[in-house]
Amino acid sequence: MNDDTLSAWAATMGVRIEERRLAGDRCGLYYDPLRLVILDERLAGPQRRCTLCHELIHARHHDPGCGTQYGTRCERRCRRETALALISPVDYGLAERMYEGDTWMMATELGVTLQVLDDYRQALHDIGACIR
Repeated sequence: MNDDTLSAWAATMGVRIEERRLAGDRCGLYYDPLRLVILDERLAGPQRRCTLCHELIHARHHDPGCGTQYGTRCERRCRRETALALISPVDYGLAERMYEGDTWMMATELGVTLQVLDDYRQALHDIGACIR
């Protein structure tokens, strides 16, 4: 998914995207009552794309926020879905072979953050554990 695809997805869900400076190390947030995603204005490239996808997945599920009793579960689901949305199995396999498992190079090749790559790898591990 590229930025244009993510912006179109936001529009179809009726979600507005704004950029402003966020406090601390926060990259983005979603506020369901206003159907609003706020991205830190300092984000660029893969970090912006990954954050936008992550927040749009919160929007798709109408997640109530990190501070609620469901926050941890929602966040775990959202991170997994973000990784699966942004990384194709074919591209992942090629990157893993090409860079011999070097996560920094793989993330760069796939256009995602290291966290999203790690979340994808965890999803693969979880899927493999279910198959056994």
